[in-house]
Amino acid sequence: MNCLLDGTIPPSSGLSSSSALVCCAGLVTLRANGKTLSKVELAEICTKSERYIGTEGGGMDQSISFLAEEGAAKLIKFSPLRATDVRLPSGAAFVIANSCVEMNKAATSHYNIRVMECRLATKVILEFHTVCRKLHLLSKSKGLDWEKMLRLHDVQTKLGVSLEEMLTIVEEVLHPEPYSAEEICKCLGISLEELRSQILSQNTQDVSTFKLYQRAKHVYSEAARVLEFKKICSEAPANALQLLGELMNQSYISCREMYECSCPELDRLVDICLQFGAIGSRLTGAGWGGCTVSMVPTDKLNAFLEDVRKAYYQSDVQRLALEKNSLFATKPGRGALVFVEA
Repeated sequence: MNCLLDGTIPPSSGLSSSSALVCCAGLVTLRANGKTLSKVELAEICTKSERYIGTEGGGMDQSISFLAEEGAAKLIKFSPLRATDVRLPSGAAFVIANSCVEMNKAATSHYNIRVMECRLATKVILEFHTVCRKLHLLSKSKGLDWEKMLRLHDVQTKLGVSLEEMLTIVEEVLHPEPYSAEEICKCLGISLEELRSQILSQNTQDVSTFKLYQRAKHVYSEAARVLEFKKICSEAPANALQLLGELMNQSYISCREMYECSCPELDRLVDICLQFGAIGSRLTGAGWGGCTVSMVPTDKLNAFLEDVRKAYYQSDVQRLALEKNSLFATKPGRGALVFVEA
């Protein structure tokens, strides 16, 4: 295989440039070798492949890269992987704005620490404090085993409770103060060596404190917002845009305060977008840099783009140099394709 690579996605900007590369490589490899796989199979393989660089990522980016369809957002669920169309209301455009702060997930431990904190919260919820002991009794009858649990979603699924009930459990079981590695070991009945070798990823083994309450609360509340977003799109009330914008704003606040994956530049950019007419605005991607996505009324779009350009990009020489590919309106398009000469 001889490959020539080109692209227009800004690197390390939270727009899935690394996943796009992996998915492109997977699709090209299949084509070059005369093989075929379903979109779902290919998405799952690409998800696993990307983890070889050491990033404990999920499969959202790879899934939408293959399963996307023009004109529709997608609600993606896993185990098994499937996607449902979500028809967005008319009257608004989604605008991408790059903070011009690069964040390389593979070169830092920020992202993996959050994954490990969620993994630890999953395990501690099943073992810790009074409510956790009650859950432990349930676990014996429902086949739960914290040693096999990796995701917060696993706990909810096995217990058969709602997201709202899981948020209540988080409040009752986890404390807001950071957990030390020693406290987690005591709760789970394991040694520090077992924690590092059996649970933590390679680049998080030296982390000494973990915020389990904040991460779990963000994950469950964010999942609830996703389902509420889909519900609003389906029911299409008269104030749908305002309701969706509020969910985006709530999501950003949770990302900033509970998941702590924002940065000063993203905070500034979100403020600017809301100031100049966005109904809702939030970060997209892993965070700690990258882009915001804002929902803007279509009749205000041109003025919005010009105002944000002046307020955020023209006030900084480095940002101004990157402005051309940093601020643009977008809409749902098709997933990965192979173009063949006729």
